[in-house]
Amino acid sequence: MGKARTLANLVSGASTSTLPNSALTNSSITINSSAVSLGGSTTVGETKPTVTGISPSVITNDATNITITGTNFVSVPTVEAISSTGAITRANSVTFSSATSIVANFTLATDGTYFIRVENNDGLAVRTGSALLTVSDLPAWTTSAGSLGTFAAGASFGTINLTATDSTSMSKTSGTFPGGMTLNSGGSGTSTLTGTESGATSETTYNFTIRATDAQGQTADRAFSITITVGINNSGQFN
Repeated sequence: MGKARTLANLVSGASTSTLPNSALTNSSITINSSAVSLGGSTTVGETKPTVTGISPSVITNDATNITITGTNFVSVPTVEAISSTGAITRANSVTFSSATSIVANFTLATDGTYFIRVENNDGLAVRTGSALLTVSDLPAWTTSAGSLGTFAAGASFGTINLTATDSTSMSKTSGTFPGGMTLNSGGSGTSTLTGTESGATSETTYNFTIRATDAQGQTADRAFSITITVGINNSGQFN
């Protein structure tokens, strides 16, 4: 009881009071909903947000939603993209999903890589340790869509160039090549179609789609066609 009266005297208006730690051993106050013994010590920590990942990690210059995952997000945080040059772009909008997920919409006009910074309303913030976001243009096709030509059955296709700016590879995603045609995927923007036609017995138009992929994994598709003709000289041999 003596300790309780001494502590009450301390907080009730005495101008100067000095109490030894031993006098406060069993007394306590509450900090952050936790009882702390006076005469002891406590650490009041800061709860900063963290960022563990983003999706997608590669976008174009158009306005794009990016889902940011992490911890300790508070509605509604400020989100910024920081380029490798130090330029800062604030998100167009931020949608709070939960303490572990937010969606930021960015329009980033300059291609490059970007760090992500999230700041809660209490001023506690985090910036990613690496540039998680890449802004890059899609491969841009320069070969026009549509017909790549007409070839006789049994004839060589020669070399047909397929070109898309920034393409590092190409692949056929749908459709059928004429018999004997091969796609040779190139890594410097241009791939080729080569070979010698085989197997055609009647005039046929073959339709197919080629996908160009760049170094960031972005893709652009384009539809093409090739027609194979069969003339009298292909119908049999006359001596």
